Amino acid sequence: MRVLEAFTPETPALQVSEVARRAGLPVATASRLVAELVEHGLLARDADRRVRVGTRLWELGLRASPTLSLRETAMPVMEQLQAAVGHHTQLGVLDGEEVLFVERLSAERAVINYTRIAARLPLHASSSGLVLLAYGSGVLQERVLATPRHRYTAATVTDPGRLRVLLADVRKQGFALCPGHIHPDATGIAVPLRTADQQVVAALSVVVPNDARARGHLATLTAAARRAERRLIG
Repeated sequence: MRVLEAFTPETPALQVSEVARRAGLPVATASRLVAELVEHGLLARDADRRVRVGTRLWELGLRASPTLSLRETAMPVMEQLQAAVGHHTQLGVLDGEEVLFVERLSAERAVINYTRIAARLPLHASSSGLVLLAYGSGVLQERVLATPRHRYTAATVTDPGRLRVLLADVRKQGFALCPGHIHPDATGIAVPLRTADQQVVAALSVVVPNDARARGHLATLTAAARRAERRLIG
């Protein structure tokens, strides 16, 4: 697991020596483990002998993914939403104290967006994270409020008091609007996705330019979320 966790979205390919360093293993041990994982298809080697996650691991992970049915259900709605918005459309779920993005659709000339499929962001910083945190347990909220929070831009809310107010606003309004919270040029907007028993299972979001037109996408996003919920309920 330490070998596999050495790979990140930012560094998908590594030399064995770097794998050893990140995993805290002797190079000889890391080399042996990498060779075994390559043999089973869980890792693969590039032409320059760098190592990356293999397609076999992707196949097994996708097959076992608890979000598979959620993604398949939401995808048609996300495609329609993406066509209407023209920038980024995302589906995020709560995983620990982070939002895990399980699907993303983008346009060629879309505004900057740091998220990727299978990438994570802290709950306090993104619109999806704030939605999931706002509807999460009180224990989770207090844990996040009690830990240091990274400031991405001057607009990122890190003060515990302001964050409490923001979470209350999200619950009252039913959405999170985050102009410039992750990048000054981008606005994230997210709404919850609920099951038949009103449990919030995901956040549907868009990332659009940070300008006066950003809020105008809220109605389209909300309507898309209601369609997705109807599909979830069946």
